[in-house]
Amino acid sequence: MNVPLLDIKAQLAPLRDDILKAITEVVDSTQYIMGPKVAELEERIAAYCNAKHAVGVTSGTDALLISLMALGVGPGDVVITTPYSFFATAGVIARLHAQPVFVDIDPVTYNLDPALLREALEKGVTGDISKRKFSVSRVKAIIPVHLYGQCADMSGILDVAAKYNVPVIEDAAQAIGAEYPMPDGTVRKAGTMAAMGCFSFFPSKNLGCMGDGGMVVTQDDALADKLRILRVHGGKPKYYHKIIGGNFRLDPMQAAILLVKLPYLNQWHKARQKNADHYDGLMQEAGMLTDGLVTTPKRVYKAGTGSTDTSTKSPRHAGLEYDHIFNQYVIRVNDRDKLRAFLKDKGIGTEVYYPVPFHLQECFFDLAYREGDFPESESAAKHTVALPIYPELSKEQQAYVVECVAHFCDR
Repeated sequence: MNVPLLDIKAQLAPLRDDILKAITEVVDSTQYIMGPKVAELEERIAAYCNAKHAVGVTSGTDALLISLMALGVGPGDVVITTPYSFFATAGVIARLHAQPVFVDIDPVTYNLDPALLREALEKGVTGDISKRKFSVSRVKAIIPVHLYGQCADMSGILDVAAKYNVPVIEDAAQAIGAEYPMPDGTVRKAGTMAAMGCFSFFPSKNLGCMGDGGMVVTQDDALADKLRILRVHGGKPKYYHKIIGGNFRLDPMQAAILLVKLPYLNQWHKARQKNADHYDGLMQEAGMLTDGLVTTPKRVYKAGTGSTDTSTKSPRHAGLEYDHIFNQYVIRVNDRDKLRAFLKDKGIGTEVYYPVPFHLQECFFDLAYREGDFPESESAAKHTVALPIYPELSKEQQAYVVECVAHFCDR
């Protein structure tokens, strides 16, 4: 049996005619830069996220970059983030000639650990070996990542950020629609809890276009205005520039495609959740969870899950429907690379998100971090692997995947 990591064709098939119609409308309109499709998508995404503003941009990477630019981040500034994410999270900081400072992750959620963030800011030091000191006054932003589709512990992160008066940018590239229980009992969606939230519409995302695309959401009128100016080279009015921006405009054809897909997004979230629960059940039946051979993702905000297996301090919330949207279903195993090779031979697609933490990337050697500085990120990089989780995945395919994983573990 063949089980690809992602089957985009399965999602495309029922939507193909509507997507082609939407693309044709853009072609016939001759409005190929910005235009009504981009404006409509921005309005729809803002409504979906319960955000006041949404600003379409060229990619998830540029969403992060333009958000930092809106905060005025530049040479000599410090931005704190996780060492365990897609490269863009740290790359955009370096592109602005600011200094990325890393804080390790919670081993359960793989997201930025609020306790370690507090410790880093309190001590002005990150990494027990490198002893990289920084002045708290230079910290211009904190970027938590909602990795794999589950929110970071934003209550703790926002508390720390407020204490030091540091703005937060949510990297929600993998988490559009994911929900988080606030301490006051309300539920907030990923991207709307901080100064700005950044989304990616890369084709592999739960809401993916047919190329690159991104979005920044914010509740702040002044930030929204600045984002809109920055994405058109900093010009307002046209050809008059008080600031320098870039060409960060969302393509209207991608906006048209996303408008066709957006009504199905929650349906796809639920299918991924159902597939994740089915995986959990199959692995439990196979004895892999009891024996500790495999660690499956923990839905730490799901009502009734208890709190003994996670460091998160956020309350559970009975009304939380999209606690985890499973952009990826990531398991932890000891012989990860051997398992991947075994599954490949069986026709099963997998991927490692991500094999090298930022502090060990060659381009960041000048930051003087060393192996061992962030043990949880390094452990995750060595032992985690993503299994197929797309909405159209069949129960037969899932059974085959678990059967193969169990066979490998029994060898």
